Amino acid sequence: MHTLTLAQQVRALAEKQFSSEELVKHYVQRIETYDEKLNSFITFTPERALEQAKQADSRAGDVGLLNGVPIALKDIFCTDGVKTSCASKMLDNFIAPYDATVVTKLNQAGAISLGKTNMDEFAMGSSSESSYYGAVKNPWDTERVPGGSSGGSASALAARLTSASMGTDTGGSIRQPAALCGITGLKPTYGRVSRYGMIAYASSLDQGGPFGITAEDCAYMLQAIAGHDYLDSTSVDRPVPDYIAGLSEPVKGMCIGLPEEFFQQGLDADIAAKIEQACEVLKSLGCEIKSISLPNAKLAIAAYYVLAPAECSSNLSRFDGVRFGYRCENPTGLEDMYCRSRSEGFGDEVKRRIMIGAYALSAGYYDAYYLKAQKIRRLISEDYKAAFSEVDAVLSPTSPTTAFKVNEKSDDPITMYLSDIYTIGVNLAGLPGISLPVGFLQGLPVGMQLVSNYFEEQTLLNLGHQYQKQTDHHLQIPSEFE
Repeated sequence: MHTLTLAQQVRALAEKQFSSEELVKHYVQRIETYDEKLNSFITFTPERALEQAKQADSRAGDVGLLNGVPIALKDIFCTDGVKTSCASKMLDNFIAPYDATVVTKLNQAGAISLGKTNMDEFAMGSSSESSYYGAVKNPWDTERVPGGSSGGSASALAARLTSASMGTDTGGSIRQPAALCGITGLKPTYGRVSRYGMIAYASSLDQGGPFGITAEDCAYMLQAIAGHDYLDSTSVDRPVPDYIAGLSEPVKGMCIGLPEEFFQQGLDADIAAKIEQACEVLKSLGCEIKSISLPNAKLAIAAYYVLAPAECSSNLSRFDGVRFGYRCENPTGLEDMYCRSRSEGFGDEVKRRIMIGAYALSAGYYDAYYLKAQKIRRLISEDYKAAFSEVDAVLSPTSPTTAFKVNEKSDDPITMYLSDIYTIGVNLAGLPGISLPVGFLQGLPVGMQLVSNYFEEQTLLNLGHQYQKQTDHHLQIPSEFE
């Protein structure tokens, strides 16, 4: 059953080829067998999942879109009655008292949660190594990272321990692990999916989105979670199209732009060759490929690593040992409790970003750093706006390299930050992006990124679906987890 895509499982459940209880038991067994090698789950909830499966099987008539299908949630989405830790010692004892809107919508669609997946602490990282619960491993090579910050969700799906999963993307944290794990990952337009109940890292950049085996699976997931939410002031009130029905729309005549800045130094030549092969497939589908320029793309990482830490320093100020979360033992006073609770509760990468952000926002440096970074953000948005006056989508590699080894970059944060060089600009502009598998290098997956204009997720899903009808990279399963 685990070799079926989510869409195939939805249809099989509707035709009663197997029950939801049988499907969930199958995945529970796989998690119990394999997750020790991957460390992809923080909290595994098999009893809860099996109870939900029985309820799904008992429903009749007009059931939800995902009725009876098991999924996994990144441990950043508050889930009523379940530990929601953000992979941090700071929230190791936090049991969420409510559901995030994404969780509510998935429940309404009939999806079943298998548990909460591992991640970089507070979503800060590109390798899923900064977790308080230990590093996540890549199922294609367990000595390598799965990418981050949503590495647990990507690893679990790549090993087929779940039918689909949810992640969040602040600077590439869905697309980059999707590329490194050989699956499909969609970052929707900022505001398309509610952020209510999604623990904040950088509020103007964070966006929840799905991982699927296929673009079709991502369409099913997005259909369930997209839409306006009055509880989220950044949620956009506009109609949600029928993403699933739209998958059959032809892509012939679409124009796809290749940014010349993304195919220069720093990109592995073998990855560039895989992207060229993918372009040939798109050409065979009737797409036109043309060269474009994103002149300010080179400034994206510098701008991001001022803006995101600035927002993080503000968002994480609430974790002070007073109201919830970790509190140090035997504080000598209020100031001691604040200092020790935060220094003991946060990991090194989180503390590094809090300090950078506090510095960038401090008096005397605000104009020099934060304000300048916001101006660069506008320039990057204008670059994409100009590009979309010529093309329907922008194509690039998702990551400059394949998965690197665990601990290979952990002592060099600057090199680690460069892992997101192709993805960060999309978040700064608030655009939708998708990563699709385009082949393998020495047994490790390679990903291709497609970016479209605001709220044009349908374009990405159509292109992805039509591309995947011509290829089978996305259907490959790591041999150890078949």
